[in-house]
Amino acid sequence: MIIKTFELDKLKSSKVNSFLLYGENEGFKSQIIEKYFINKFKKNVNKYDENEVLNNLDNFISNLTNKSFFEESKLIVIYRATDKIFEIINDLLEKNIADTTILINAGILDKKSKLRAFFEKEKNLICIPFYSDDLRTLGLIAQNFFKDKNISISQETINLLVGRCKGDRQNLNNELSKIENFMMDRDKISNDEVMKISNLAENYNVSELTDSCLSKNIKKTINILNENNYSSEDCILILRTLLSKSKRLLKLKKEVKENQNIDRVISSFRPPIFWKDKEIVKKQIESWSLNNAENLIYKINEIEVLIKKNSVNSLDILSDFILNQSQGLNN
Repeated sequence: MIIKTFELDKLKSSKVNSFLLYGENEGFKSQIIEKYFINKFKKNVNKYDENEVLNNLDNFISNLTNKSFFEESKLIVIYRATDKIFEIINDLLEKNIADTTILINAGILDKKSKLRAFFEKEKNLICIPFYSDDLRTLGLIAQNFFKDKNISISQETINLLVGRCKGDRQNLNNELSKIENFMMDRDKISNDEVMKISNLAENYNVSELTDSCLSKNIKKTINILNENNYSSEDCILILRTLLSKSKRLLKLKKEVKENQNIDRVISSFRPPIFWKDKEIVKKQIESWSLNNAENLIYKINEIEVLIKKNSVNSLDILSDFILNQSQGLNN
C-alpha cells in the first residue's frame, strides 16, 4: 500500500507494522523516522545497516526472534536497504513476529525493484516514496528554523543558503546545524557569514574534522588539515562544532559509566545518533576518560578566547590545538 508524504498523519492510526521508506530525500526520511517511529518506541529501537544483516544473518534473526516475557514492543530499522535483502524481509514477514515493527530505509528504488513492488502491492504493508524538495519547501524549512532560534536573517540570505543545497533537505539540515554551532549566543547573521560557512561544504566537512580529532585519529586529522584551505573566519565554526560534539561526548561518557553498555547508550541517546555515525562515536567514547572529556570543554572555551585575541595567528593556534587533542597530548 502506497502512502504519499502529504498523507503521513495516517501513520498515527495505522495498525500496519512493516514499512518501506525509499527515495533520495534522506533529510525528510530522517525526520519522519524520528517523529513517527523512534519517538514512539523510545529505548526499544534496534538499528542495522543492510550489510550488518547480510553478513551476520543468524545473529540478526536471533536478536529479532528471541524476546523475554517482560520485553515491550520494539522497532527494527534497516538502513541503506536494497533488493539484496528482499528474501530476508519476505521470510520475516511470513513469521509475523509479535510486538515487532520493521522499518526499511532504502535509497532510490526503480519500478522493477522487488522490494518496492512487494510493499506497494500488499495491503498489510506501507510504502512511502520520498522525492527531492523544491526550493519553496526548503525555504519554508529554513525560515521556520531561524524563527524558532530567534536568529535575524534576510530573505536574500535564506535564498542563498537554499540555493546551495541542490534540493536536498539533508544538505540544508547540515548547513543549518553549522550555522547553529556558529551562532551560539548571537542573534543575527549576515549574507557574508552564511557564504563563508556554507562554502565549507566544498572542503572536508567540518564535522569530519572534529570527529577525527575526538576519535584521536591523528593521521586522518592531519590529512584533513593539509587538504583544506581553511580561513581565519572558519576557526570559530570549527571550534564550536568541536565544542558541541565534546558536550555530547561528555554526556555519553556519564551514561556509559552508569549503564556499562556502550552500544545500548548510543542506541538510546537523544538526540538520536545516526547509524552511520555509531562506530565513530563509539571510538570517541573509548578514546576519552570522563575527566579528560570534561577538561576538553574548558580547553575549547579557552582556545576560542585566545583565537579572538590573536586573529592573525588563529589558524596556527587552532591547528596546534586540534593536533594535540588528536594525539592525546595535554589530556
